Amino acid sequence: MRVESLSYRAEGAWSRALPVHLDSPQTLVLAFGARRYGPEGPSNEPLQAPLRDLVAGFPQSAVVGCSTSGEIEGSRVDDGTVSVAVCRFEHSRVVTALTPIAGAEDSGAAGARLAAGLPAEGLRAVFVLSDGLGVNGTPLVAALSRGLPAGVRVAGGLAGDGSRFESTWVLAGGTVRPGQVCAVGLYGERLQVGGGHQGGWSDFGPLRRITRSEGNVLFELDGRPALDLYKEYLGRLADGLPGAALLFPLSIRCPRGGTETLVRTILGIDEVRRSMTFAGDVPQGFEARLMRTTGDGLVNSAGLAMAGAVSDFPGLAGEGAAGGHAAAAQSLVISVSCVGRRLVLGERTEEEVESLMEGAPPGAVHVGFYSYGEIAAGCSGSLSQLHNQTMTVTVLREV
Repeated sequence: MRVESLSYRAEGAWSRALPVHLDSPQTLVLAFGARRYGPEGPSNEPLQAPLRDLVAGFPQSAVVGCSTSGEIEGSRVDDGTVSVAVCRFEHSRVVTALTPIAGAEDSGAAGARLAAGLPAEGLRAVFVLSDGLGVNGTPLVAALSRGLPAGVRVAGGLAGDGSRFESTWVLAGGTVRPGQVCAVGLYGERLQVGGGHQGGWSDFGPLRRITRSEGNVLFELDGRPALDLYKEYLGRLADGLPGAALLFPLSIRCPRGGTETLVRTILGIDEVRRSMTFAGDVPQGFEARLMRTTGDGLVNSAGLAMAGAVSDFPGLAGEGAAGGHAAAAQSLVISVSCVGRRLVLGERTEEEVESLMEGAPPGAVHVGFYSYGEIAAGCSGSLSQLHNQTMTVTVLREV
């Protein structure tokens, strides 16, 4: 397995020559880029320079990616760039599935279509990239997971658009457009996959009941319009909705137990209906509380996420930090963190990434992005779920 990373800088040049010698049917190219590199007009307009370079330079490879709320390469976090990892597997196979998604109500069906497009035999892991706005991540991930063989790890994230929440895109199959979801299936007995996720947030304020909701749309908490209640808590920050809500996400849990606490981030608000739309389900009857955090809490939780991922590889834990730009590497680290974490961290954002990489396997190459939702397995080996406000880590290596 050989991995190289590079980036397309904001001034319009690649940080190094494209490693086109790694092109093959067993190569995965990941590209996480600023929204400006996607379609601003009709969805069939030509690819812009960096994405066009990748598709042309790696004709045999699976080239996938999405728009971001910040691009990660090594221990750097940038805006207005494209972060790229080129991973050529020696013993593993790569298969991609792609489907349009016709809005949040089509999310479950889209997940089922993706699962049907991935052959079951030999499947070890699936990495998903989805439109970040016209989707309900909960049924998308649930339907995809149900359609896959038992034990297949599902990870990935929802595309971002800074804190604007206007438009996102996904790159797959040689096209870049909004309103689509892609899944990369990774196959082979010699492929090892590790994963971890951590939040670092804590609840505050009174415990409330979700008294009216439909899917990922929240209408009422304790019988009151949800948007009005949220605005009371935000005070002067309410003028910055929906972006301001990233500072105070919602934790939800089933009052009957048996379900871990999930975090939900707002994607949009409806002033007429006094409602809020979240990245995943907010089931009626669930309990809910607001959340907050500190910079130290987020930085430390990133390190714990990596520790969880490395713990899946016996003998690797504690072996030291990665050398992020190695020409050849034993492992690829993919991180997906939430835009809300970045807004809280501000100038400390790179500390989160540095904390993560301190525990990475030696020689690992790292790329990632800030997202509108993160996909990772739940606690105690449960099926993968949509998370918000988390740092999620996927580590790929061959033996």
